[in-house]
Amino acid sequence: MATPVYLAETSPARYRGAFTTAFQFFNGIGVLAANLTNYFASHIPGWGWRLSLGLAAVPAVFILLGAVSITDTPSSLILRGRIDSARAALKQIRGADADVDAEIKEIIHSVKQAQINNEGAFKRLLRREYRPHLVMALAIPSFMQLTGVIVIAFFAPLLFRTIGFGSDGALIGAVLLGSVNLTSILVSTLTVDRYGRKVLFMIGGIQMIVCQVAVSWILGAQVGQAGDTPMAKAYGLAVLVLVCIYAAGFGWSWGPLNWIISGEIFPVEIRSAAQGLGQAVGFVLTFIQTQLFLAMMCCMKFGVFAYYAGWVCIMTAFVALFLPETKGLPLESMSSIWATHWYWRRFVSVQLESPK
Repeated sequence: MATPVYLAETSPARYRGAFTTAFQFFNGIGVLAANLTNYFASHIPGWGWRLSLGLAAVPAVFILLGAVSITDTPSSLILRGRIDSARAALKQIRGADADVDAEIKEIIHSVKQAQINNEGAFKRLLRREYRPHLVMALAIPSFMQLTGVIVIAFFAPLLFRTIGFGSDGALIGAVLLGSVNLTSILVSTLTVDRYGRKVLFMIGGIQMIVCQVAVSWILGAQVGQAGDTPMAKAYGLAVLVLVCIYAAGFGWSWGPLNWIISGEIFPVEIRSAAQGLGQAVGFVLTFIQTQLFLAMMCCMKFGVFAYYAGWVCIMTAFVALFLPETKGLPLESMSSIWATHWYWRRFVSVQLESPK
Protein backbone atom coordinates (compact mmCIF):
# COMPACT_ATOMS: atom_id res chain seq x y z
CA MET A 1 0.00 0.00 0.00
CA ALA A 2 2.81 2.41 0.87
CA THR A 3 4.83 1.91 -2.32
CA PRO A 4 2.61 3.84 -4.82
CA VAL A 5 2.25 6.73 -2.35
CA TYR A 6 6.00 6.81 -1.75
CA LEU A 7 6.74 6.83 -5.49
CA ALA A 8 4.12 9.53 -6.16
CA GLU A 9 5.43 11.79 -3.38
CA THR A 10 9.08 11.50 -4.38
CA SER A 11 8.80 11.54 -8.19
CA PRO A 12 9.08 14.71 -10.30
CA ALA A 13 5.62 15.63 -11.64
CA ARG A 14 6.85 15.29 -15.21
CA TYR A 15 7.80 11.62 -14.76
CA ARG A 16 5.50 10.59 -11.93
CA GLY A 17 3.48 8.19 -14.07
CA ALA A 18 6.56 6.29 -15.24
CA PHE A 19 8.05 6.01 -11.76
CA THR A 20 4.78 4.80 -10.22
CA THR A 21 4.28 2.31 -13.04
CA ALA A 22 7.59 0.75 -11.97
CA PHE A 23 5.72 -0.70 -8.99
CA GLN A 24 3.43 -2.70 -11.29
CA PHE A 25 6.37 -3.53 -13.59
CA PHE A 26 8.29 -5.25 -10.80
CA ASN A 27 5.09 -6.93 -9.65
CA GLY A 28 4.92 -8.32 -13.18
CA ILE A 29 8.50 -9.56 -12.92
CA GLY A 30 7.54 -11.31 -9.69
CA VAL A 31 4.52 -12.97 -11.28
CA LEU A 32 6.58 -14.15 -14.25
CA ALA A 33 9.32 -15.46 -11.96
CA ALA A 34 6.72 -17.30 -9.87
CA ASN A 35 5.18 -18.90 -12.97
CA LEU A 36 8.59 -20.02 -14.22
CA THR A 37 9.45 -21.40 -10.78
CA ASN A 38 6.17 -23.30 -10.63
CA TYR A 39 6.76 -24.74 -14.09
CA PHE A 40 10.23 -26.10 -13.33
CA ALA A 41 9.33 -27.13 -9.78
CA SER A 42 6.40 -29.15 -11.09
CA HIS A 43 8.93 -31.51 -12.70
CA ILE A 44 10.66 -32.22 -9.37
CA PRO A 45 8.87 -35.12 -7.70
CA GLY A 46 8.25 -35.05 -3.97
CA TRP A 47 9.69 -31.71 -2.90
CA GLY A 48 9.13 -29.39 -5.88
CA TRP A 49 6.25 -27.64 -4.12
CA ARG A 50 8.57 -26.83 -1.20
CA LEU A 51 10.95 -25.11 -3.60
CA SER A 52 8.12 -23.00 -5.03
CA LEU A 53 7.00 -21.98 -1.56
CA GLY A 54 10.45 -21.40 -0.05
CA LEU A 55 11.83 -19.22 -2.85
CA ALA A 56 9.19 -16.60 -2.02
CA ALA A 57 11.46 -15.58 0.88
CA VAL A 58 14.17 -14.33 -1.50
CA PRO A 59 12.38 -11.17 -2.77
CA ALA A 60 11.15 -10.52 0.79
CA VAL A 61 14.79 -10.20 1.94
CA PHE A 62 15.56 -7.68 -0.83
CA ILE A 63 12.43 -5.68 0.04
CA LEU A 64 13.50 -5.51 3.69
CA LEU A 65 17.03 -4.37 2.81
CA GLY A 66 15.69 -1.77 0.38
CA ALA A 67 13.21 -0.38 2.90
CA VAL A 68 16.02 0.18 5.40
CA SER A 69 18.17 2.09 2.91
CA ILE A 70 15.67 4.63 1.49
CA THR A 71 14.82 8.04 2.92
CA ASP A 72 11.37 9.10 4.10
CA THR A 73 9.28 11.33 1.82
CA PRO A 74 9.52 15.12 2.21
CA SER A 75 5.74 15.39 2.75
CA SER A 76 5.86 12.89 5.61
CA LEU A 77 8.81 14.65 7.24
CA ILE A 78 7.15 18.08 7.01
CA LEU A 79 3.96 16.66 8.50
CA ARG A 80 6.10 15.72 11.53
CA GLY A 81 7.72 19.18 11.66
CA ARG A 82 11.13 18.09 10.35
CA ILE A 83 11.59 20.72 7.64
CA ASP A 84 15.40 20.52 7.50
CA SER A 85 15.23 16.75 7.17
CA ALA A 86 12.64 17.16 4.42
CA ARG A 87 14.91 19.53 2.51
CA ALA A 88 17.83 17.11 2.86
CA ALA A 89 15.65 14.20 1.72
CA LEU A 90 14.45 16.14 -1.32
CA LYS A 91 18.03 17.06 -2.23
CA GLN A 92 18.98 13.39 -1.94
CA ILE A 93 16.15 12.49 -4.32
CA ARG A 94 16.55 15.36 -6.82
CA GLY A 95 20.35 15.61 -6.66
CA ALA A 96 22.79 17.55 -4.49
CA ASP A 97 22.90 20.53 -6.88
CA ALA A 98 19.12 20.79 -7.32
CA ASP A 99 17.27 23.93 -6.16
CA VAL A 100 14.49 22.47 -3.99
CA ASP A 101 13.35 25.63 -2.16
CA ALA A 102 10.30 26.25 -4.37
CA GLU A 103 9.17 22.64 -4.10
CA ILE A 104 9.66 22.64 -0.32
CA LYS A 105 7.56 25.82 -0.03
CA GLU A 106 4.75 24.20 -2.03
CA ILE A 107 4.81 21.12 0.20
CA ILE A 108 4.83 23.26 3.37
CA HIS A 109 1.88 25.27 2.09
CA SER A 110 -0.01 22.09 1.26
CA VAL A 111 0.71 20.62 4.71
CA LYS A 112 -0.37 23.83 6.50
CA GLN A 113 -3.65 23.78 4.60
CA ALA A 114 -4.12 20.20 5.70
CA GLN A 115 -3.53 21.12 9.36
CA ILE A 116 -6.10 23.92 9.52
CA ASN A 117 -8.43 21.71 11.52
CA ASN A 118 -7.70 18.70 13.68
CA GLU A 119 -10.15 16.22 12.18
CA GLY A 120 -8.87 12.72 11.58
CA ALA A 121 -8.17 11.70 8.00
CA PHE A 122 -11.06 9.22 7.83
CA LYS A 123 -13.55 11.69 9.27
CA ARG A 124 -12.34 14.39 6.89
CA LEU A 125 -12.69 12.02 3.93
CA LEU A 126 -16.46 11.95 4.56
CA ARG A 127 -16.84 15.72 4.18
CA ARG A 128 -18.60 17.05 1.07
CA GLU A 129 -15.52 18.72 -0.43
CA TYR A 130 -13.74 15.37 -0.46
CA ARG A 131 -16.60 13.54 -2.17
CA PRO A 132 -14.71 12.98 -5.45
CA HIS A 133 -11.74 11.56 -3.53
CA LEU A 134 -14.00 9.19 -1.57
CA VAL A 135 -15.65 8.01 -4.78
CA MET A 136 -12.30 7.41 -6.47
CA ALA A 137 -10.88 5.67 -3.38
CA LEU A 138 -13.73 3.16 -3.65
CA ALA A 139 -14.27 3.01 -7.42
CA ILE A 140 -10.75 2.71 -8.85
CA PRO A 141 -9.57 -0.36 -6.85
CA SER A 142 -13.03 -1.94 -7.15
CA PHE A 143 -13.05 -1.55 -10.91
CA MET A 144 -9.50 -2.89 -11.17
CA GLN A 145 -10.59 -6.10 -9.46
CA LEU A 146 -13.71 -6.34 -11.63
CA THR A 147 -11.70 -6.38 -14.85
CA GLY A 148 -11.43 -10.12 -14.15
CA VAL A 149 -7.65 -10.16 -14.31
CA ILE A 150 -7.21 -11.43 -10.77
CA VAL A 151 -9.18 -14.61 -11.35
CA ILE A 152 -7.54 -15.15 -14.74
CA ALA A 153 -4.10 -14.75 -13.14
CA PHE A 154 -4.91 -17.10 -10.27
CA PHE A 155 -6.63 -19.73 -12.37
CA ALA A 156 -4.78 -19.42 -15.69
CA PRO A 157 -3.44 -23.03 -15.58
CA LEU A 158 -6.93 -24.36 -14.78
CA LEU A 159 -8.45 -22.19 -17.51
CA PHE A 160 -6.00 -23.45 -20.14
CA ARG A 161 -6.55 -27.07 -19.09
CA THR A 162 -10.29 -26.51 -19.44
CA ILE A 163 -9.91 -25.43 -23.07
CA GLY A 164 -7.79 -28.45 -23.99
CA PHE A 165 -4.16 -27.83 -23.02
CA GLY A 166 -2.32 -30.45 -20.98
CA SER A 167 -0.80 -29.82 -17.56
CA ASP A 168 2.55 -28.58 -18.95
CA GLY A 169 0.79 -26.61 -21.68
CA ALA A 170 -1.35 -24.87 -19.08
CA LEU A 171 1.71 -23.83 -17.05
CA ILE A 172 3.49 -22.61 -20.19
CA GLY A 173 0.36 -20.63 -21.08
CA ALA A 174 0.51 -18.96 -17.67
CA VAL A 175 4.20 -18.09 -18.25
CA LEU A 176 3.32 -16.63 -21.65
CA LEU A 177 0.52 -14.62 -20.05
CA GLY A 178 2.96 -13.21 -17.48
CA SER A 179 5.47 -12.30 -20.21
CA VAL A 180 2.83 -10.43 -22.20
CA ASN A 181 1.71 -8.59 -19.09
CA LEU A 182 5.28 -7.57 -18.26
CA THR A 183 5.91 -6.27 -21.79
CA SER A 184 2.70 -4.26 -21.78
CA ILE A 185 3.57 -2.66 -18.44
CA LEU A 186 6.86 -1.53 -19.99
CA VAL A 187 4.87 0.06 -22.83
CA SER A 188 2.76 1.89 -20.24
CA THR A 189 5.91 3.12 -18.48
CA LEU A 190 7.16 4.69 -21.72
CA THR A 191 3.84 6.28 -22.74
CA VAL A 192 1.86 7.25 -19.63
CA ASP A 193 3.57 10.63 -19.15
CA ARG A 194 3.51 11.39 -22.86
CA TYR A 195 -0.11 10.63 -23.76
CA GLY A 196 -1.77 10.78 -20.34
CA ARG A 197 -3.74 8.43 -18.16
CA LYS A 198 -7.15 8.55 -19.81
CA VAL A 199 -5.88 7.61 -23.27
CA LEU A 200 -4.41 4.39 -21.90
CA PHE A 201 -7.58 3.71 -19.92
CA MET A 202 -9.68 4.02 -23.09
CA ILE A 203 -7.41 1.92 -25.31
CA GLY A 204 -6.97 -0.80 -22.71
CA GLY A 205 -10.68 -0.84 -21.87
CA ILE A 206 -11.80 -1.31 -25.47
CA GLN A 207 -9.13 -3.97 -25.98
CA MET A 208 -10.28 -5.95 -22.92
CA ILE A 209 -13.96 -5.72 -23.86
CA VAL A 210 -13.37 -7.05 -27.38
CA CYS A 211 -11.19 -9.91 -26.16
CA GLN A 212 -13.54 -11.00 -23.37
CA VAL A 213 -16.58 -10.97 -25.67
CA ALA A 214 -14.62 -12.95 -28.29
CA VAL A 215 -13.50 -15.55 -25.72
CA SER A 216 -17.07 -15.90 -24.47
CA TRP A 217 -18.34 -16.38 -28.02
CA ILE A 218 -15.70 -19.00 -28.90
CA LEU A 219 -16.27 -20.98 -25.71
CA GLY A 220 -20.02 -20.82 -26.17
CA ALA A 221 -19.83 -21.98 -29.78
CA GLN A 222 -17.19 -24.67 -29.29
CA VAL A 223 -17.67 -26.04 -25.78
CA GLY A 224 -21.37 -25.37 -25.36
CA GLN A 225 -23.50 -24.85 -22.28
CA ALA A 226 -22.87 -28.34 -20.94
CA GLY A 227 -19.10 -27.88 -21.26
CA ASP A 228 -18.46 -31.45 -22.36
CA THR A 229 -17.74 -30.83 -26.06
CA PRO A 230 -14.01 -31.06 -26.89
CA MET A 231 -12.54 -27.90 -28.38
CA ALA A 232 -10.58 -27.97 -31.62
CA LYS A 233 -6.92 -27.07 -31.11
CA ALA A 234 -7.18 -24.06 -33.44
CA TYR A 235 -9.92 -22.56 -31.28
CA GLY A 236 -7.93 -23.33 -28.13
CA LEU A 237 -4.98 -21.40 -29.56
CA ALA A 238 -7.35 -18.57 -30.49
CA VAL A 239 -8.52 -18.38 -26.86
CA LEU A 240 -4.90 -18.29 -25.69
CA VAL A 241 -4.09 -15.44 -28.10
CA LEU A 242 -7.18 -13.49 -27.05
CA VAL A 243 -6.39 -13.92 -23.36
CA CYS A 244 -2.84 -12.67 -24.03
CA ILE A 245 -4.18 -9.61 -25.91
CA TYR A 246 -6.54 -9.04 -22.99
CA ALA A 247 -3.58 -9.26 -20.59
CA ALA A 248 -1.71 -6.68 -22.70
CA GLY A 249 -4.70 -4.33 -22.55
CA PHE A 250 -4.81 -4.67 -18.78
CA GLY A 251 -1.04 -4.32 -18.51
CA TRP A 252 -0.93 -0.86 -20.07
CA SER A 253 -4.17 0.43 -18.55
CA TRP A 254 -5.82 -0.71 -15.32
CA GLY A 255 -2.80 -2.66 -14.05
CA PRO A 256 -0.38 0.26 -13.55
CA LEU A 257 -2.92 3.11 -13.71
CA ASN A 258 -4.76 1.81 -10.65
CA TRP A 259 -1.61 2.50 -8.63
CA ILE A 260 -0.77 5.76 -10.40
CA ILE A 261 -4.19 7.30 -9.87
CA SER A 262 -4.46 6.07 -6.28
CA GLY A 263 -1.03 7.48 -5.49
CA GLU A 264 -1.46 10.95 -6.96
CA ILE A 265 -5.07 12.20 -6.72
CA PHE A 266 -5.45 12.43 -2.94
CA PRO A 267 -4.37 15.57 -1.04
CA VAL A 268 -1.92 15.05 1.79
CA GLU A 269 -4.52 15.50 4.56
CA ILE A 270 -6.52 12.42 3.45
CA ARG A 271 -3.91 10.51 1.47
CA SER A 272 -3.24 7.80 4.04
CA ALA A 273 -6.93 7.20 4.78
CA ALA A 274 -8.03 7.17 1.14
CA GLN A 275 -5.17 4.91 0.07
CA GLY A 276 -5.80 2.53 2.96
CA LEU A 277 -9.54 2.41 2.26
CA GLY A 278 -8.96 1.71 -1.42
CA GLN A 279 -6.52 -1.12 -0.80
CA ALA A 280 -8.79 -2.66 1.83
CA VAL A 281 -11.62 -2.71 -0.71
CA GLY A 282 -9.28 -4.25 -3.29
CA PHE A 283 -8.15 -7.06 -0.98
CA VAL A 284 -11.72 -7.85 0.07
CA LEU A 285 -12.82 -8.09 -3.57
CA THR A 286 -9.78 -10.25 -4.38
CA PHE A 287 -10.74 -12.67 -1.62
CA ILE A 288 -14.40 -12.77 -2.68
CA GLN A 289 -13.59 -13.35 -6.34
CA THR A 290 -11.06 -16.10 -5.73
CA GLN A 291 -13.61 -17.89 -3.57
CA LEU A 292 -16.44 -17.50 -6.08
CA PHE A 293 -14.74 -17.78 -9.48
CA LEU A 294 -14.87 -21.56 -9.80
CA ALA A 295 -18.55 -21.57 -8.80
CA MET A 296 -19.22 -18.73 -11.27
CA MET A 297 -17.40 -20.61 -14.04
CA CYS A 298 -19.43 -23.77 -13.35
CA CYS A 299 -22.70 -21.85 -13.22
CA MET A 300 -22.23 -19.21 -15.92
CA LYS A 301 -19.91 -21.27 -18.16
CA PHE A 302 -18.65 -19.11 -21.05
CA GLY A 303 -20.88 -16.27 -19.84
CA VAL A 304 -18.42 -15.44 -17.07
CA PHE A 305 -16.22 -13.63 -19.60
CA ALA A 306 -19.19 -11.64 -20.89
CA TYR A 307 -19.95 -10.75 -17.26
CA TYR A 308 -16.50 -9.21 -16.81
CA ALA A 309 -16.74 -7.53 -20.23
CA GLY A 310 -19.87 -5.79 -18.97
CA TRP A 311 -17.98 -4.48 -15.96
CA VAL A 312 -15.15 -3.20 -18.18
CA CYS A 313 -17.76 -1.30 -20.24
CA ILE A 314 -19.04 0.36 -17.07
CA MET A 315 -15.60 1.28 -15.74
CA THR A 316 -14.42 2.62 -19.11
CA ALA A 317 -17.47 4.90 -19.28
CA PHE A 318 -16.85 5.97 -15.67
CA VAL A 319 -13.25 6.94 -16.41
CA ALA A 320 -14.26 8.83 -19.55
CA LEU A 321 -16.87 10.87 -17.66
CA PHE A 322 -15.61 11.30 -14.11
CA LEU A 323 -11.83 10.87 -13.91
CA PRO A 324 -9.87 14.06 -14.70
CA GLU A 325 -6.51 13.91 -16.47
CA THR A 326 -3.61 14.27 -14.01
CA LYS A 327 -0.63 14.08 -16.38
CA GLY A 328 2.23 16.38 -15.35
CA LEU A 329 0.33 18.10 -12.53
CA PRO A 330 2.23 18.58 -9.22
CA LEU A 331 0.65 16.82 -6.25
CA GLU A 332 0.31 20.13 -4.41
CA SER A 333 -1.81 21.53 -7.28
CA MET A 334 -4.04 18.49 -7.72
CA SER A 335 -7.12 20.20 -6.21
CA SER A 336 -7.41 22.42 -9.30
CA ILE A 337 -8.44 19.52 -11.55
CA TRP A 338 -11.48 18.81 -9.37
CA ALA A 339 -12.46 22.49 -9.23
CA THR A 340 -12.62 22.67 -13.04
CA HIS A 341 -14.22 19.27 -13.68
CA TRP A 342 -17.76 19.44 -15.12
CA TYR A 343 -19.23 17.31 -12.33
CA TRP A 344 -16.90 17.37 -9.31
CA ARG A 345 -16.62 21.19 -9.18
CA ARG A 346 -19.99 21.36 -7.38
CA PHE A 347 -18.32 19.63 -4.43
CA VAL A 348 -14.77 20.94 -4.27
CA SER A 349 -15.70 24.60 -4.93
CA VAL A 350 -16.73 24.80 -1.27
CA GLN A 351 -13.22 23.90 -0.22
CA LEU A 352 -11.54 26.27 -2.66
CA GLU A 353 -13.69 29.28 -1.87
CA SER A 354 -13.64 29.04 1.93
CA PRO A 355 -11.04 26.63 3.25
CA LYS A 356 -11.67 25.37 6.74
